[in-house]
Amino acid sequence: MTTYERPFGAYLEDFKPGDIYRHWPGKTITEADDHLFCMITMNHHPLHTNVYFAENETVQKRNVVVGNLVYSLVLGMSVPDISGAAIANLEVESLKHLNPTFHGDTIYAETRVLDVTESKSKQDRGIVSVETKGFNQNGLEVCYFKRKVMVWKKEFAPARKRPYADANWS
Repeated sequence: MTTYERPFGAYLEDFKPGDIYRHWPGKTITEADDHLFCMITMNHHPLHTNVYFAENETVQKRNVVVGNLVYSLVLGMSVPDISGAAIANLEVESLKHLNPTFHGDTIYAETRVLDVTESKSKQDRGIVSVETKGFNQNGLEVCYFKRKVMVWKKEFAPARKRPYADANWS
């Protein structure tokens, strides 16, 4: 019998400039997702929550998903591959919403590694610079951002532990 530890995130040595990670799975954004996000973040703009307003008083003529939800989903999709084992997210820059996202759109994400730098002050870590793009089901880019993540070198990363003894699978 073999026990597999599923990786979550990566270590400094795993990242190579130019590598592209295609994150899986995508997520269809429902009207309920958008409304809940708007309510918990107190963004009550009718563009996101009022069909009549959207149809009659906006350029798009329909509700648009709030941009921070799109960004949050795209960022979240990248976590298992990019920052799941990170020490810290250091910076987000150049956040751009390039096209609107609508209720019912399915969002996918990809990340490209831009730079990998070992820390000058601490030998156990480094900084990975990446850019991430979100696309809808038609391949239209809806979100773009760059970020810097501080990650462990593999030999220094803390071991992952479970809060219980090994399961008995006899």
